[in-house]
Amino acid sequence: MPLKVVVDADSGIAPWRQVHDQLIRLITTGALTPGTRLPPIRQLARDLALASGTVARVYRELEANGWVRTARAKGTVVTDAGDRPDKAALLRAAAVEYARTAHDLGVDAETALAAVRSAWSAREPGDA
Repeated sequence: MPLKVVVDADSGIAPWRQVHDQLIRLITTGALTPGTRLPPIRQLARDLALASGTVARVYRELEANGWVRTARAKGTVVTDAGDRPDKAALLRAAAVEYARTAHDLGVDAETALAAVRSAWSAREPGDA
């Protein structure tokens, strides 16, 4: 199964972060199950038109946080759920990042919460 990761150069989000966040989403939604082998760094870099160092950074970050494990013979594989951060921890981290961004934009808490409510209700069917 091909990996469904897309990098949008116009998004304003660093390419490594886009790939990182998409891989975490694929893992948390079950699209990438434990034991699934990720493409080699050079292959994914070529597929996404990124530098190998960019993809290497993604894999290092994912491994440091327990999402994947790298072994010479097996490559980089998705870890078992017990080896990863729990959903509550992920949600807290996302909330902290969002609150920081909203604060940096100079919006108040009610405006930030309204944006979350709007985004929540606009989700596509099947979104996690």
